[in-house]
Amino acid sequence: MARVKGSVGEKQPVSFIERLAGSEGFCALFREGMSLVEEAASYLDGDGRLDAKSLPRTEALAYAAESMRLTTRLMQIASWLLLQRAVNQGELTRHQAASNRHRVKLREQELASAPELFQRLPLRLRELSLQSLRLQARIIHLDRLIHALEPALATPAPTSSPVEAQIARLRAAFAQ
Repeated sequence: MARVKGSVGEKQPVSFIERLAGSEGFCALFREGMSLVEEAASYLDGDGRLDAKSLPRTEALAYAAESMRLTTRLMQIASWLLLQRAVNQGELTRHQAASNRHRVKLREQELASAPELFQRLPLRLRELSLQSLRLQARIIHLDRLIHALEPALATPAPTSSPVEAQIARLRAAFAQ
């Protein structure tokens, strides 16, 4: 965490997590992720169906496995992005988002097919799969950063209590 001056001249912690969620970088990541979800859905419901019908049996099975893996990966990505946006917009606290009830469990997913079989699948499916893997890696990295910082956020910064301030004034007054 970085520190900045507060309104009383004290330095207050600046949360990397809060900055990240509200940053232009996160907004771009959000748009990229949601756009990829839409592109994949459009392909799989449209041209992808036609592509799958024209494949030989082995490739058709690989296509089905790859499209299911792509869909699962993108749903995890979309869930994570929507959760982070909810925190950014104040709909959830960071603590609520990290709870077991809301937390999205991201798992690294590789391609479903062997490389030589993957190369025989339709180009658009391969492109979408590879794009989703790159986006998944970036999001998992961010998620790990966020959760690595959370214990530091859970420990409140030490603050002086009003009673301590009064005692200090009394000591100063009697010390003169």
